Amino acid sequence: MTRRDDYYNRAKQEGYRSRAAYKLKQLDELENVISGGDTVVDLGAAPGGWLQVAAEKVGPTGTVIGVDLQRIKDLDDPDLNDRVETIRGDMTEKRTRERVVDAAGGTVDAVVSDMAPNMSGEYSLDQARSLHLARQAFETALELLDTGGNFVVKVFEGPDVDDFRADVEAEFQYVRATAPKATRDESSEIYLVGKGRLTAPIRAGDELEVEIVDVGSEGDGIASVDGYRLFVPGAEDGDTVRVRVEDVKPNFGFAQRLDRD
Repeated sequence: MTRRDDYYNRAKQEGYRSRAAYKLKQLDELENVISGGDTVVDLGAAPGGWLQVAAEKVGPTGTVIGVDLQRIKDLDDPDLNDRVETIRGDMTEKRTRERVVDAAGGTVDAVVSDMAPNMSGEYSLDQARSLHLARQAFETALELLDTGGNFVVKVFEGPDVDDFRADVEAEFQYVRATAPKATRDESSEIYLVGKGRLTAPIRAGDELEVEIVDVGSEGDGIASVDGYRLFVPGAEDGDTVRVRVEDVKPNFGFAQRLDRD
């Protein structure tokens, strides 16, 4: 039995609407993208395989918002269906993105996208369209994700993907490119997984002057930059020092004093 037949048959036997459900399962097993109680936005959700997996993962206290050009039928499992809201629309249109924002009612914990273009058969065109959809998903993620939130997006390998990954890396603590085992051998698709949405007012490499306003339990000075905590070794409460940011995490960062290089 081929791998393709295996995942197709498993989907039928286990009640998933598409073999693609196993891609999200495998991505989540690899990087723990979705947790219980999360609010998740699923872009390109039809026919609903990723919706099913996401609804299982968020549990009874979570919510999944599915978006697609095609109508998404209600899930057969009423418990899962109660956790799902669907929107029919085109994510390349501002009106649809605004509806997603309204449905979310605030920030969300994860944005996942399995969107793919209508295939023309000309790879360069299809790849460019895939990248455009991936960027639309990325822009939606930046608008919706809470600090520390996660992002998964599909894109076809080709020109400008490295640039796109660099843009994603600038906004997340960690980014991984991978092809789940459920991906067909002949497929050129890869998934970028962004972990830990960064909303800090600073980035690694920034140099700035800060005032130390407290000292942490490990003895490091603590500065506040627009409410964001920055730990500075070798600094005392009341010091004003010039620093270089070394590491940025969702809720705090680390810097080194430049006057001690």
